[in-house]
Amino acid sequence: MCKPIIKWVGGKRQLLNELIKRMPKKYNRYFEPFIGGGASFFELKPKNAFISDYNKELINFYTVVRDCSSELIDDVCKHKNESDSYYEVRALDRNVKKFQKLTNIERASRFVFLNKTGFNGLYRVNSKGQYNVPFGRYKNPNYCDPENIKACSDLLKNTEISNGDFDIIKDKIQKDDFVYFDPPYVPLTATSSFTGYTDKGFDEDMQFRLRDLCDYIHDKGAYFMLSNSSAYFVYELYDIDGYTIHEAEVNRNVNAKGNGRGKVKEVIVTNY
Repeated sequence: MCKPIIKWVGGKRQLLNELIKRMPKKYNRYFEPFIGGGASFFELKPKNAFISDYNKELINFYTVVRDCSSELIDDVCKHKNESDSYYEVRALDRNVKKFQKLTNIERASRFVFLNKTGFNGLYRVNSKGQYNVPFGRYKNPNYCDPENIKACSDLLKNTEISNGDFDIIKDKIQKDDFVYFDPPYVPLTATSSFTGYTDKGFDEDMQFRLRDLCDYIHDKGAYFMLSNSSAYFVYELYDIDGYTIHEAEVNRNVNAKGNGRGKVKEVIVTNY
């Protein structure tokens, strides 16, 4: 049985029970355009799915897990959980020509190694798109897990995987499909935003675009569920006839600074 392979900021493992009990009982195809760590996807194990994300390295990773799991396992298990090794692997994206010569398998191997051995399980890049998370100094990070990678590969065999903006799903949605949105959250304070998982960030205009996509899905006769912070802006944004805003308390175990742990209120928006 597969479980999420990587850690992800804002991951949904803590919110899973709240999400699962509010999902529609029946639907056709499953969509998740902010796949991240994939906690919901790997829990549901949909037989027909489409997953996507703006993060190229993340999507390359899932594609390699699906198509080249044995080669990925061989490569990632060669890495060493040592500071010098970590920074050598991290520095590969500083040299554009050298990085472009990496195979997709080598990029995926680098991705999961840095994710599991970097500080606090972050994926963060600077303005140049370069990974800049420090070494985590964990004793036994589980970056080489052949059994789980193989199980996840089997699940992903029936999954379409794509890299791009969240509205990439717009032309694919049909009546009775189900979309789960887990976007970067609206910050509760001016200093709490963490959008460094891509070099573009996720601003207020994109939150409006996402709401418009939800409206489109609703009009198509499909289902959507969206999770976000309990910021007042979110309540205003989804205060629409036919939508329901649920509240849930969750424990947050990973954030950008490592000091945002504890119970927080989040919202779940549905149109059914």
